[in-house]
Amino acid sequence: MSKKQLIMERALELFAKQGFEATSVQQITDHCGISKGAFYLSFKSKDELIFSLIDYFMTQLISDIDYKVKNAQNEELLFTYFYTSFQTFFQHSDFAKVLMKEQAQTLHNKELIEKMHLYDRLLDKVTLSMIERLYGEEVNKTKYDLVYCIKGLMGNYSKLMLFSNASLDLKLLSESLVEKTNLLANHATIAFISEDFIQSMEQPALGEVTKEQLLEMITQKTDELEESIEKESLILLKQQVLEPSLSPAIVKGLLENIRNHPHCKWISYLLRSYFNF
Repeated sequence: MSKKQLIMERALELFAKQGFEATSVQQITDHCGISKGAFYLSFKSKDELIFSLIDYFMTQLISDIDYKVKNAQNEELLFTYFYTSFQTFFQHSDFAKVLMKEQAQTLHNKELIEKMHLYDRLLDKVTLSMIERLYGEEVNKTKYDLVYCIKGLMGNYSKLMLFSNASLDLKLLSESLVEKTNLLANHATIAFISEDFIQSMEQPALGEVTKEQLLEMITQKTDELEESIEKESLILLKQQVLEPSLSPAIVKGLLENIRNHPHCKWISYLLRSYFNF
C-alpha cells in the first residue's frame, strides 16, 4: 500500500467518527504514524485529501455503473443500473455516510460544491444514455424528468440503506425501482425539466479529457502501481493511445485487466470512452 493510500484510508476512519471540520492534519498523521512532512508530500492540504477521497468514491461509482450498463442486455438494463449503484454504495458505505452528512454542513465550500456538481452532471449523462437506449423516442418529452426521478429514488433509498440498522435486500429493492421507473416512463406525460433547462446548467464535462491529459494520467498511475498485470496493461494501453497497433479484442482484454483494480477504474472508464468501447 502506498503512503497516499494509507493516509486516505486512515483519514476516512477519523472523518467517519468526527467529520471533516473536526479532524485535523495532526490527528490524521498521528493515526497514520507518520510526520506532517510525510503528509504534505502526498497532499497539499486537508481539503486536497478530502477532494481525493471524493474523487475516489465518485469515480468508483460512475465507472462501475457505466461499465455494467454498457454491457447489460436491454431486459436487464434498469436492474443492473440500480443494483450496481446500491452495491457500490454498500461497498463504500463508510465514505458514503460521511459525504451525505457533510454535504449539508459544507455549503460554504464553493470548491466542494462545484466538484460534486460536476460528478452529478456526469452521472446524469450515464443515466440519460441508459434511458434513451431503453425507451427511445417514446420518452423524448419526459426523459430529463426521468433522470431526476431516478436520482430522487436513488438518493432516498441510498439514505435508507446506509442509515438503517435493518438488513436490506438489494435485489428486491432494485426490482422495485425497475417497476417504478417503468411506470413513470410509460405513463408520465407532463414534462417539467426541458432540454433548454439542462443546457443552462451545463458545466465542462468531467469525463472528457484531451489525449495529452489522458497520457499524463496513465503515466502517473503507472508510476504509482507496483509490478503487476495492471501496470503492464497500462503500459500497453498507453502505447496504444500513442501509436495504435493492437486489435480491438486485445485492447478490450487489457481494459478488463485494469477495470477491477480500485485505483484504475477511472482510467479504465476514460480509456473505454477514448477507444469508443
